Amino acid sequence: MKLVDRVKNWERNLRASYNTDLSTPENRRRAAIYNRWFDHAILRGIWTNFFEIAPGVYRSNHPTHDRFEAMKARGIRTVLNLRGAAGAAHYLTERESCEVLGLTLVDRNLYARQAASAQEILSVIDAFRSIEKPFVMHCKSGADRAGFAAAIYLMVIEGRPVSEARKMLSPKYIHFRFTKTGILDHILDAYAKRHAETGVGFEEWVRHDYDPETLQSEFNTRNRWAL
Repeated sequence: MKLVDRVKNWERNLRASYNTDLSTPENRRRAAIYNRWFDHAILRGIWTNFFEIAPGVYRSNHPTHDRFEAMKARGIRTVLNLRGAAGAAHYLTERESCEVLGLTLVDRNLYARQAASAQEILSVIDAFRSIEKPFVMHCKSGADRAGFAAAIYLMVIEGRPVSEARKMLSPKYIHFRFTKTGILDHILDAYAKRHAETGVGFEEWVRHDYDPETLQSEFNTRNRWAL
């Protein structure tokens, strides 16, 4: 095994050893280390990427407990987590914070570096229609998945044009289309082209024309050197 592979395996195993549940005091200690250092919560205590995109609708990076407290104080009632509901330490800690603070946690799953399925996108749209406002949507950094979801919200719920919605994916939020997260821009590009041809709405396009495998293949071919 090459040295670089050994280092990667070591880092992966180290990370996994701290990514624990919260069942014991020692597990909690290790989970806190995982959240702070491996999941980069140390940065998100200061840098929030928190913005209001529509009345009572906010986007953010993954909040710390103190930030959840501040959000509740300003009236936010619901948290839309776009990182999925797996048993990772960051999710278990978030779920506990929401339970303690009386915030409703809604879990959905999107991806930053690959095209989500049609069902995953439609599930996010369904959540937009059912959850109580004010709410905050978040991913890890608040740059990519949160930006893509925010763009979807503006198009589907607010009726904004794709030209406006796509501004949710921009360097202002630390999103860069020249990286692998540019797949999200490519999806909006494909929709914008189809909309210009037919006037189709985004949700209808996702239901009937969206092809994540083809879009991902196109993006990978055109952006093989993406970071």
